Amino acid sequence: MGHAQSPDILGPPWEAETITLPPDDEGPVVVTLVRRRADRPTGRAVLHVHGFADYFFHTEYAAWWLERGYDFYAVDLRKYGRSIRPHQTPTYVADLHEYFADLDVAWWRIVQRDAHDHVVLSGHSTGGLTVPLWADARQPPELAGVVLNSPWFDLQGAPWMRTPVAGALLERLGRAHPHREIPRDVSGVYGRSLHVDHGGDWEYDLRWKPVESYPVRLGWLRAIRRGHAELHAGLSVLAPVLVLTSASTLHTVEMSDDAHTHDIVLDVPQIRRWTTSVGPHVTYVAIDGARHDLVLSRPEPRQRVYEALGRWGGAYLA
Repeated sequence: MGHAQSPDILGPPWEAETITLPPDDEGPVVVTLVRRRADRPTGRAVLHVHGFADYFFHTEYAAWWLERGYDFYAVDLRKYGRSIRPHQTPTYVADLHEYFADLDVAWWRIVQRDAHDHVVLSGHSTGGLTVPLWADARQPPELAGVVLNSPWFDLQGAPWMRTPVAGALLERLGRAHPHREIPRDVSGVYGRSLHVDHGGDWEYDLRWKPVESYPVRLGWLRAIRRGHAELHAGLSVLAPVLVLTSASTLHTVEMSDDAHTHDIVLDVPQIRRWTTSVGPHVTYVAIDGARHDLVLSRPEPRQRVYEALGRWGGAYLA
C-alpha cells in the first residue's frame, strides 16, 4: 500500500497521508489520513470520521482534543473530500463494510506505526453509523471510547419508508440499479446555515461539502439500510460511548433563526431510540440549540457540547 505524507490543505502543522487501497469497480481507491500532533506525546489519539457530503475541516474540535494531550487524526474516506478522484462517483459505496478497509489502515498507522495505546473514535452522522459497525466487528484493545455526534441510526422521513415492504423494494432496486439517483428536494438550508458565504460561521470547501449536498443513489441507500438493520439488531461495542444530539429536530425548507438551533437533517427521537443498541455502556446527552453537526453549532450551544464532552471524558477516559 503506497502512501505519501505531505502538508495538508489546512496548513502546517497539519499533515495529510494518501493511502492507496485495493481498486474497486470504478478503479483506483485512496483514503486520506489527516494528522496533527499534540505538543507532547502521551500515547493518546483521536480518530474522527466525517458524515455524508462532508470532509474533515473541524480544526476547533481537533484543538479541544489537542489541548488535552491527544494527537488528532481524521480520515477523508474513499470518494470523499481529499480522497475523491476524477473517475469516481463521489460518496458512493455499495456496502458500509467497504469502509472497514479505510479504518483498518488508519488504525494500523495510529496504533502500530505511531504507537498510541489509547484511541478515541469519533464519528458524525453517517460516520456515526460506520464507526460503531467497525468497532463492533474489530473490538480493538486500544479503543478507549467512542464519541458519536448526531449519528445516523435510522431513516428519517415518512413511516412507510421504514416498513418491511419498502425495505424489500429498496433491496431489489438497489441490487438491480445501484447507481440510479433517487429524486429528492434538497433545500440547501443546512449548508447555508453553516457556510460563511451564506450566513453561517464556517469556512470550508464547497466542492467537497456542497450546499446542495450530493445525489443519493439506490445502492448507497441500500447499504445504509443494511447498516441500520445491523445496528438495530444490537451491537456490542465494549468501550464507553457518548452519543450527542441536538435537543430537537426541525423539518424546514426556509432559512430562519430556527434553522440554526435544531437538527434540520436527522430525526433526534430516532437517534435517542436506538442509542443503547451500540453497546452496554452508552451515555446520551441532548444539547439545546445545537445544529446537526454539534461542533459547528453557534457559540453558546457549542460551549455546552464541549462541557458535556469534558464531563464524559473526565469520567471515562481518565
